[in-house]
Amino acid sequence: MRKTIYLDYNATTPLDPLVKAAMLPFLEDCYGNPSSVHHVGRKARALLDEARERVAKVWKAKPSEVVFTSGGTESNNLAILGSARAWRNKGRHLITSRIEHHAVLNCFHYLQQKEGFEVSYLPVDSRGLVSPDDLAAALRTDTILVSVMSANNEVGSIQPVSDLGALCRARGVLFHTDAVQWFGKEPFDSIHQFNADLVSCCSHKFHGPKGAGALFVRSPLRPDPILFGGSHENERRAGTENVPAVAGFALASEFFVERPVFDRSLLAPLSLSLVEALRSIPGLVVFSDSSSGLANTVSFAVPRSDSLTLLANLDLDGICASSGSACSAGSLNPSHVLNAMGASAAEANSLVRFSLGRSSSPADIAFVSSTLPEIIFRSQHLK
Repeated sequence: MRKTIYLDYNATTPLDPLVKAAMLPFLEDCYGNPSSVHHVGRKARALLDEARERVAKVWKAKPSEVVFTSGGTESNNLAILGSARAWRNKGRHLITSRIEHHAVLNCFHYLQQKEGFEVSYLPVDSRGLVSPDDLAAALRTDTILVSVMSANNEVGSIQPVSDLGALCRARGVLFHTDAVQWFGKEPFDSIHQFNADLVSCCSHKFHGPKGAGALFVRSPLRPDPILFGGSHENERRAGTENVPAVAGFALASEFFVERPVFDRSLLAPLSLSLVEALRSIPGLVVFSDSSSGLANTVSFAVPRSDSLTLLANLDLDGICASSGSACSAGSLNPSHVLNAMGASAAEANSLVRFSLGRSSSPADIAFVSSTLPEIIFRSQHLK
């Protein structure tokens, strides 16, 4: 039977067995609606409040600054749409970078096209990094919000978010960072290390359940809600809370954030071995640097092929990879990240991302390295 080698951890991680076990009581015995006044609902409410306090303890934040959401996309939407609308009387200028996840970029596009905001898009260098000097030059008296991701999902570049956030704070401008790819991968001391007013988090990126995320909202900031209904989450996010998923998110945060589950000391050598194998194949271009970026991420482009052909041929040999953002699976659009980094159109159209995780082994990487030349030959010549 063909072995599966999973190298798509930036897209999602398998649910940790202990996290799953912690969720089961909320799917069976503690099934109440946290907003109900009877004892079954009150029990669910108490456990929801406890989970909020546990996440706040990991973050070193106030429980009131933790807003539970359905994941990274909703957290980003609430942060950007909610803050821009809440502060629109102070200005209509927004800033983001050209390599953000589409859950961020599409919010800015909407605000620009539908609600009369002006958006400046920061460039990146060939490593995918935003310059603090470029941000400083882009800030204006009517700038109200800046959003720059902490770590890029496609190529793994790690942004100088603390410096960017400090610039914004000195100018009285709100700063949001999409830290979905940071949690569980990079060192974490507290939520305040980002110098951000708003921080997005998503549990299924670090072995928690899908359908659970959170937005840090620095007190006393209060973004306008983007969902309307009941007064859940202190009137910041309408909708009955997903208590089982929140419970799993809280435990995964305790297990895997302060002591990152993606262990750099184990993953960096494997990534380096993979990069060496890729660079031995003529024509391949590697775009990630695990020594300065995410240790688990290796992205490359293949001449005379395209992402979908490459992924299909990798899958034939049991290798699970991605063309960048898994949210864009099936899309024929070239990588906007590589475009922003100055790559050619052919390179942007043939991006493949390997993202390693805690189950990745030297044997897996050896197999992938030995199989890649044939896979790439097939992709180039047998389309």
